[in-house]
Amino acid sequence: MSSIAAQLYTVHDFMQTPADIAKSLKKVSKIGYKAVQVSGLGPIDTKELKSILDGEGLKVCATHVKFDKLKENINEVIEYQRILDCDFVAIGSMPEEYRNLEGFTRFAKAINPIAKHLSEAGLVFGYHNHSFELQIYGNKTGLEIFFEACDPKYVTAEFDTHWLQNAGADPIAWIREFRGRVPVIHLKDMTIVDNVPIMAEVGEGNMNWQGILDECRKSGTKWYAVEQDICRRDPFESLAISLRNLRGMGLK
Repeated sequence: MSSIAAQLYTVHDFMQTPADIAKSLKKVSKIGYKAVQVSGLGPIDTKELKSILDGEGLKVCATHVKFDKLKENINEVIEYQRILDCDFVAIGSMPEEYRNLEGFTRFAKAINPIAKHLSEAGLVFGYHNHSFELQIYGNKTGLEIFFEACDPKYVTAEFDTHWLQNAGADPIAWIREFRGRVPVIHLKDMTIVDNVPIMAEVGEGNMNWQGILDECRKSGTKWYAVEQDICRRDPFESLAISLRNLRGMGLK
């Protein structure tokens, strides 16, 4: 069973106080989402957040946690995940100090014990890509170098379709390569405005969604998280458009 979720980073500007978080989660629920990925929220007590989510009938399918937090306070992260009743935690981006040839391997080696610790606590760890990881070093991309140094038993891929496409990579090929290791995927489209590639609502750009969704189904992807870092309209409207289009593509 797979489901669509709203990646809350899309509306993070509207979720910086507990009152705004409550108001925004109500909007997300009203749009029709039944699940969310927690990312980019302002400070709020985790139990209060869970209470608001429960009140709106929203499940947390995934979170984004900073690398430093995982490195220094992993038990707090585990407790956070348990309060939210969420078994998937990802790093939203690689710190800049690792974004070089030797850094990709170094980062993987730092991640492996963290991912193992999380697995032993019943959680699943994932890495979310942007486009910088697709820089080629010799005959391999940084993303290939990183994942080759990761322990496949503990590290999954939280691919971002837009950033793969933006870097000139094929999202379908990456999902196929990692079949069975993409429990959560980020869906955002890409289009061209004034000769510049920009983010778009799912189904409003040029990406091969039928192929992407077919490959996700084969991979056993459980959660399809709609995310749009930059919107040209009200971000809640963007979430609504993506949800409507995904339902039209047969995704529930």
